[in-house]
Amino acid sequence: MKYDLHVHSKYSRDGFLNPKMIIKTAQKRGLSGVAITDHNTIQGGLIAKKFETEDLHVIVGSEIDTDRGEVLGLFLNEEIKSRMFSDVVKEIKDQNGLVIAPHPFDEIRGNGINPQKDDIPFIDCIEIYNSRCLLEKYNLKARKFSVENKLKISAGSDAHFANEIGKAGLVVQEKIVNPEDLFENNLSYFGEKSNIFNLGLTKLLEIWKHKNF
Repeated sequence: MKYDLHVHSKYSRDGFLNPKMIIKTAQKRGLSGVAITDHNTIQGGLIAKKFETEDLHVIVGSEIDTDRGEVLGLFLNEEIKSRMFSDVVKEIKDQNGLVIAPHPFDEIRGNGINPQKDDIPFIDCIEIYNSRCLLEKYNLKARKFSVENKLKISAGSDAHFANEIGKAGLVVQEKIVNPEDLFENNLSYFGEKSNIFNLGLTKLLEIWKHKNF
């Protein structure tokens, strides 16, 4: 079974996709699950959950801006209000959620947390493949960090458009219904890079939405 654990809907500041469209596209791509991880809100995930099917599981999440960089929280049921890294981690943990470092070493986007040894106790998983990392060395560095520090892995497309959904994720043996499933599964990952034009379109969309909403 394949799970794309990093997908954005129109409820992100730079998002476009209707949650229902995400579910339909994920099903067409043969995915077993998706995590909806909108910027600073779980609204898209909660709506997508309504369209969940027996064959396609929805994980509610959010990609939160912090003073250190972006942090993914999965298995959330309440909005994360803080923007300080340590407090965001605590809020996620208080919901029994997972703390994931997305695209942690991407120097082009520059919005990962660039984790250090001291951060390891606060992070559950490292995103070792993100389709929007333009240079493969950033994903390689994330994989190396996960191995050296014995951290669990995550992967996702970071999709903002339908053609990106399912480009990256985890292959699992059992459904990921709760956080423990991510730790107990035998995991592997898959991934391919997104088109560079998608990143440009995302930036234009963010500017347009900022001006019009």
